[in-house]
Amino acid sequence: KPQNNQLKSETLGVSSNLYRKACKRLLKTRSSIGNPPALKMDPNLKSYPLLSYVLSRLPSISSRLQSSPSSDAPFDLEQPPPIDAASSSTAPPPIVDQMPHLSHPKVLASMTHAIYDVAQTRSVLQTLGPRPDHESVDMAHHKLAEIDSNLSKSLEELVLSPRPEGVDQAEWRANLADKEQQIRQQAEQEKSMYKSILQLDEMHEAYGKLVKQAEERLVKIYEKAGEVADDSEPVEETNPEVVGILEEAQGKGLERVDLCGRKLRYLPEAFGKISGLLSLNLSGNQLVVIPDSLAGLEKLEELNVSSNLLESLPDSIGLLQNLKILDVSGNKLNALPDSICYCRSLVELDVSFNSLAYLPTNLGNELGNLERLSVYLNKLRSLPNSICKMRSLRFLDAHFNELCGLPNEIGRLTNLEVLNVSSNFSDLTELPESLGELTNLKELDLSNNQIQVLPDTFGRLDNLKKLNLEQNPLVIPPLEVVEQGVDAVKIFMAKRWADKLVEEERKSMIEVNEEEENGWLTRSTTWLKRSVSVVGETVSGYLGTAGPRDPILDEER
Repeated sequence: KPQNNQLKSETLGVSSNLYRKACKRLLKTRSSIGNPPALKMDPNLKSYPLLSYVLSRLPSISSRLQSSPSSDAPFDLEQPPPIDAASSSTAPPPIVDQMPHLSHPKVLASMTHAIYDVAQTRSVLQTLGPRPDHESVDMAHHKLAEIDSNLSKSLEELVLSPRPEGVDQAEWRANLADKEQQIRQQAEQEKSMYKSILQLDEMHEAYGKLVKQAEERLVKIYEKAGEVADDSEPVEETNPEVVGILEEAQGKGLERVDLCGRKLRYLPEAFGKISGLLSLNLSGNQLVVIPDSLAGLEKLEELNVSSNLLESLPDSIGLLQNLKILDVSGNKLNALPDSICYCRSLVELDVSFNSLAYLPTNLGNELGNLERLSVYLNKLRSLPNSICKMRSLRFLDAHFNELCGLPNEIGRLTNLEVLNVSSNFSDLTELPESLGELTNLKELDLSNNQIQVLPDTFGRLDNLKKLNLEQNPLVIPPLEVVEQGVDAVKIFMAKRWADKLVEEERKSMIEVNEEEENGWLTRSTTWLKRSVSVVGETVSGYLGTAGPRDPILDEER
């Protein structure tokens, strides 16, 4: 039996099983209400050419086109049938010919993002089924009204029914309450299938409005793209050099491809089929996206896409298991995909000069072979604690961020040689004590921060050769010591650390001596009390206990 689910169009909570059961029950009752007419999908997307085109370019829809191009299926602009060669001469020109800016990958990407809600809603509706026709909707309204009317009559009869003789009034009321509940539950079960039809109709109605709004958004995006294109160079087609590289790759295996500074705006997905490629340089172009097909470059060791217009990296980048050097600096990245942690062969990672607000939490847990990490010129407020597990890390540059501090266990990076956390300005005010455990550190830049005191363990940095403490309100060490250079700072902090240890030792000895003296006094007092007790018992034994005690003996002296 159908469940009593309250379905709402805005949450897409309609159950497809419930709808199918409703249709079956409608067919069983066709003798009384007539055969339900054929159902259909609304709205007709022929009226929304831009939306139809963008939907047809979505992978989930285009894959269905390739897998099941049925000629008998009804025409749907979202799923256009293949054009026969015979009819190609008379077929209308494609929409791209009439609207050339649609071929620009950045325009298409913006449009795809703008209709995400439409694609998601349509996918759900295709699962639930087409929109009920008007007669089915009217019938559902009629049935709901009829059920409500019958419910009222049944409840009225129940209330007016006389109480049998010999039945207690309280027991009778409880019996009426149980019957009322059963009647209401039965009515709700009958109503649920008709409600599902009405709610599915409401969903399709809301979807029609959503489609109209989406088409309006796409028109605005295209108009804006046209305005930009009028003031700039025309959108380029596939670069001839790129075509030549792809043709060459078919004849022989390529290991290195350098397309630096070619003003490329998109990269053909066919690049992912150059299986033997070891190094790919795409820096200094105008790439907006990296195709997922690059995950096919299983042997790739170096990838440079710096100085482009990338706003994100594909999740498939984690499939590049042999990647050792990755440079994505100088883009518009707001975050890194978590899948980047699966590139466990990485030795160098440069994500500088972006807009990163955080790094993946497991970055240090997975990238154990990383030796160089550059994250400068971002918006990082902190570094993940897992970064302290990068035992192979030798170079860490995090300057020009918004760091409020360093991980407390940063001293575990025992192979670190260069550390730059300069220019975090008012955010960086202190350093962890474990900094002194970076015994292999050679260069340290702490300039342009708000550090007042260096950690007491600073003097243990024996291999430190370069130190920059400019533009800090330092109190310890004092400015005159800082001006004398790195060796003077290390000596000052080492002496301060030694003095601190001596002071702690002195305090410890005092505490030990006090404990010993207190222990002797405690032992003496205990011995005296024991002796007095023994003497008292002896005297009592001599004098006996029968006679009364002289009160003079109890007077205080």
